[in-house]
Amino acid sequence: MSTDPRPTLITTARQFYQMGWMVGTSGNLSARMPDGSFWITASGRPKGHLTIDDFVRITLDTCKNEVNLASTQSNPQRQPSAETSIHAAIYRLFPKAQACYHVHSIESNLVCRYVTNDALPLPPLEMLKGLGVWEENPQVTIPIFANYLEVSQIADEICDRLKSTIPQVSSLLIRNHGVTVWASSLENASNYLEVVDYIFRYMVAEQKIGIRLS
Repeated sequence: MSTDPRPTLITTARQFYQMGWMVGTSGNLSARMPDGSFWITASGRPKGHLTIDDFVRITLDTCKNEVNLASTQSNPQRQPSAETSIHAAIYRLFPKAQACYHVHSIESNLVCRYVTNDALPLPPLEMLKGLGVWEENPQVTIPIFANYLEVSQIADEICDRLKSTIPQVSSLLIRNHGVTVWASSLENASNYLEVVDYIFRYMVAEQKIGIRLS
């Protein structure tokens, strides 16, 4: 990604805010640069009204899940998102990932309550093709992680589990928190998030009317 991704991230954040996925200052978006650093939304900034200065550039440290502020910060007074360590973990785990989006949708929290273990089975919907699953009657799960006050602990668990078990789709859930997706481009990350949200909304509707699919 050679061009500045921030204008696209601003537009995307505004869209997600309007959809109710980034209420107030919640959620965070990031995009990786060619040098391996990444821009991420600053902490405490309203996602429906971001400006070019509401981002922090992060460089990855060689140590696990440690991050440093890059020398080319847009606004030195801004602090990076509280979930920066999760984005850093994704970029370390998946070198092809160029964007990572995290939102707090209602459905992503509801579906976590359908299971008590650490993986959520998804219905075999046609929409799974939008996540790269091209199988007949696919059996797909999304990993679920516990929500901790210390976000770096979440990032550590993501690293520990996903480095040995690659997820079937580029998405994960944090219980009672939200959903994270990553992709090879900003456009694909937006598409993935819309597809995942569709599947979650389907699951909530399915639960509401009592349908069970085999």
